[in-house]
Formats: sequence, structure tokens, C-alpha cells
Amino acid sequence: MATLIRIENLKKYFEVRKSLLSKPIYVRAVDDVSFEIEKGSIFAVVGESGSGKSTLGRTVIKLIEPTSGRILYDGCDITKLSKKDFLEYRRRMQIVQQDPYNSLHPRKLVKDIIGEGLKIHFKMRSDEIYCRIKEILEMVGMREEHMFRYPHEFSGGQRQRIAIARALVLKPEFLVLDEPTSALDVSVQARVLTLLKELREKFNLTYMFITHNLAVVDHMATHVSVMYLGKIMEIGSKEDIFERASHPYTKALLDSIPSFGTGRRIRIIPRGEIPNPANPPSGCVFHTRCPQAVEMCRTEEPPLVEVSAGHFCRCHFCRA
Repeated sequence: MATLIRIENLKKYFEVRKSLLSKPIYVRAVDDVSFEIEKGSIFAVVGESGSGKSTLGRTVIKLIEPTSGRILYDGCDITKLSKKDFLEYRRRMQIVQQDPYNSLHPRKLVKDIIGEGLKIHFKMRSDEIYCRIKEILEMVGMREEHMFRYPHEFSGGQRQRIAIARALVLKPEFLVLDEPTSALDVSVQARVLTLLKELREKFNLTYMFITHNLAVVDHMATHVSVMYLGKIMEIGSKEDIFERASHPYTKALLDSIPSFGTGRRIRIIPRGEIPNPANPPSGCVFHTRCPQAVEMCRTEEPPLVEVSAGHFCRCHFCRA
């Protein structure tokens, strides 16, 4: 499959100052990340809260400007484009936010929320905009009458459908889905996930799916990247991650999935909490919680090595 997005050595640091005259401290939200996303794939990014998943998604589509690195979209480095030249790529890349209660403007009608992008990117008449909004709402399971209501008049699942409609109305190629079902009930989650899969097949979309729910990843993803403290610890196909996981952190995440039955097995449980990204540990960033850590892990940062075709791991004990 052709590559749609290639990320090369991407970094995003946030400057923090305790006072006006103090030295700046840099929070390494995304720290030297590289990967590729193939056209038509569902590329999942998983990890604990604070691992940098959402910042990565926002940086990839330039909602946040990167500190350094390259973002190649269809071979074009979009980090070097002016605001005017980037406008075309903005239409081709959209995002569905995590919380449908905060991502929609509370004082605007649904038709204005969805139609705003059409007014910015296309020269369309009012009747054409109306027809396009009606069409996209029906695609996500809403009705024409819903255009004339405010967001507070809908349930959480309906609001997320409106957010998906707003993203799709510009006919994008690439969607960042930032935990799109985490704020919804389980039954509603299933319907939204099914809708997303149907829309991907219908419009040949490419997804970057950000989540901490590995059960959802197993249901949705074709490729998986595991993040920890701004770094990619393991990356590969869904089968590589779920059936041949190599990194201790990946194994710990898989062990955290609830299971039923009387079978007993040894679980890897990381110690403590994720460290402060403003002061990351030396060596391997996971060594403070890793049950396999040795002295080398505390002093030397492991490289991202290929353990099998297309399957990479960042651990001193990972071998090809």
C-alpha cells in the first residue's frame, strides 16, 4: 500500500517557566518520533494518559506547530508551507475530538457548526451548503430536522455523530480520531465504532486512532504504535503487537485487559506512575517501572530496532 503520511524525527516540546525570570523547563510531549501511515489503514496510537498520544495527533495535522522534524503528507513537507499554501492540506486532514460535550460550539445551530468549513474552503451557494449538510447528517444517522437544534439538545452519541459529520463534510482523506468513544456509554461506543468503519470503507479514509482501550484497538486497527513518555516503544501490525509483543510495556498493557474465567496466568504489572515529561528518566524512559530493568537500562537509551519485518521495538532485550 502507498504511504499517505511519513513522520520523521518529530518533536514537540512545551516551554514552562516557574516565574518570569526563571530558566525555562521543556516538557517533552513528543520526543523524536518516526513512523509511516499507509493509505486506507487504521493506525492506532495507544498508551497511558500522559504518554503524548493526543499531542502527537494534533501535531501531525498541525493544530500544534512541531518543535522540529518533518511531516510528509503525500510526499510534501507540510511543516514548511505558509498558512495560505497549507489551507488545501487543512481540508484534507480533519480531527474528531475526545469530548463531544466540549468540541461543539454551544451557541451555534448544528447547520452552522457543520457548514462553517464549507464557507471557508469552498465557494458554495446557501442552497448547496444546505444540501451538503443534509446529506452528511443522513450518512451519520441523523435527520434533516437536527440541523436546527443546538448541541445541548442531543445525547453524547448524537453529539459525536455531529462531530464526525463536521469532519467529513469537507471530504477529507485523513482523520485523527482522538479517543472518539471514551466519553460514551458502551452500547453507544459500539454503534459509533461501527459507523466509523462503514464510513472508512465508503470514502476510502485513513484513520489515526488514538485510544487507551486495547479492546477497541483489536476491533478497529490494522497497525499499532505504543507510546510512553513521548516516545514510541513498539510499532507494528496489529498481529505483531497482540500476538508477538516484545516490549515489557506493551506486554503490561495487554495484561491490563480484563479477562473472564478461572484460568490463572502471570501478569506484568508496572510499578508506580508515569514520570514527569519535564524531567524524564535517563537511559530507557521505562526503566523506573520495568520489572526486567538492569543497570544498562538506567544509563543507555535503547534504539528502535526491527525485530521482524515491519515490527520495531525500543528495548535492550529486543533482538531481530
